Amino acid sequence: MNIAELHQNEKEVSAINLFKGEVGSTTAIQLLENGLLKEHITKTPALLLCVIGEVEYEDETSQKIVLKSGDYVSITPNVKHWLKATRKSQLILLK
Repeated sequence: MNIAELHQNEKEVSAINLFKGEVGSTTAIQLLENGLLKEHITKTPALLLCVIGEVEYEDETSQKIVLKSGDYVSITPNVKHWLKATRKSQLILLK
């Protein structure tokens, strides 16, 4: 199966639980061009991997990172962060 085929609809933001293990989980995220994943926090450390596309990751510490295919960022717990897609993107979130 292809990651792009997981998201059946054309919602601005789509998240699908891809895998849940005994300790962690993996979520497939799709953002359409100019899609915004609003400000939120994670309670556990996380890793966000851009598989396809391009997104801007920003957080409340003024960190701003452009993620392109193959790029990733570690997300610190309890830090507000958000994403904006500059083009249609597929991401994997590991917690």
